[in-house]
Amino acid sequence: MEAGQPQNKLAILVAVADSRMPQEEIQEHLDELSFLGETAGLTTMGTFIQRLDHPDSRTYVGKGKLDEIQKYVFSHNISTILFDDDLSASQLRNLEKYMNPPEREDHKVRIYDRSLLILDIFVMRAQTAQARAQVQLAMNQYLLPRLTRMWTHLERQRGGTGTRGGAGEKEIETDRRVIKKQIADLKDELQKIDKQRQTQRKGRDRMVRVALVGYTNVGKSTLMNLLSKSDVKAENKLFATVDATVRKVVLDQIPFLLSDTVGFIRKLPHHLIESFKSTLDEVRESDLLIHVADISHPFHEKHIEVVNRTLAEIGAGDIPVILVLNKTDRLDGDSAGLDERAGYYSQFKPKQVIFISAATGFHIPQLKRMLFEEVKEKFMKIYPNYTLPQYSGYGEF
Repeated sequence: MEAGQPQNKLAILVAVADSRMPQEEIQEHLDELSFLGETAGLTTMGTFIQRLDHPDSRTYVGKGKLDEIQKYVFSHNISTILFDDDLSASQLRNLEKYMNPPEREDHKVRIYDRSLLILDIFVMRAQTAQARAQVQLAMNQYLLPRLTRMWTHLERQRGGTGTRGGAGEKEIETDRRVIKKQIADLKDELQKIDKQRQTQRKGRDRMVRVALVGYTNVGKSTLMNLLSKSDVKAENKLFATVDATVRKVVLDQIPFLLSDTVGFIRKLPHHLIESFKSTLDEVRESDLLIHVADISHPFHEKHIEVVNRTLAEIGAGDIPVILVLNKTDRLDGDSAGLDERAGYYSQFKPKQVIFISAATGFHIPQLKRMLFEEVKEKFMKIYPNYTLPQYSGYGEF
């Protein structure tokens, strides 16, 4: 978490749901929020759900539920409250004030909404100069309208600003000027990086490009390692990959570029998508997408829908897709009959569907052959006079 965060890493989760949302779906949202918290180093101690048609405009939850949350926070020494939706500036201000009364100055409670939590994770995960600039830009754009006197996410920025401007509103105005200047500087930096990336991509115009996409934590990086024989970081955490990774792969003498990009997630912050658009060019400019989904997840169909919506939002909705349903090893029963279910997934409009397990190698040779045929089709359009070898197969995994 950010500088200034208390040493205590205990958190609670808070969600508002309307009366029509099934309890199973609410729980899935909270499980994901808990996993986000775990990725950020927090331990979930409890959850609070309130059924409302709309979140309260002042404090997200109603007064009675807010009192219940405050009592729990104080009695269990909770340091962080995670809200499953975005909070407005006024909601954030009111919640911080209510959870931090003057008589409890020795114990500060931090308020995180879903977007801020995701942004914090991206800050931790970003490795390259481009990714760090993109995440910091998104963070600053998020923070600018939400500054409060208690806000602690500017500790790093404040380091180089010299003498503080005083307390209260004057301090917030100082922070606002700092953020606005940083936003301008980061946009300039990203423009320069993007020009360099465009030059690099022009050199690849004669290569077929394939991109791995999917919900976060579905096994994209593991599959990347299998297909490219590389060592892309793969772990059981959300957003293990933030920076785009591109590898050259050769299948039976046909070369292509394979890229692994950041995973998508429900309610991905708008500023983050905007800031990452240059990185997502690897997706938008691809000839083929490998959409990886975790078939063992009970809500994987909703995850597929989230990814498809995000692809459409970034201008990649019309690129041909191989839908790869991964983690078949986690399903109950025999995986041999899975292929009969391929027709069910036609509703998501993929070009082809395949069931695999990147962990055990189930159907990996078949996926490679499918990929070879798709890449060959694109390759022959670029090099119509090239003499193709016969497909030799890849043997057993």
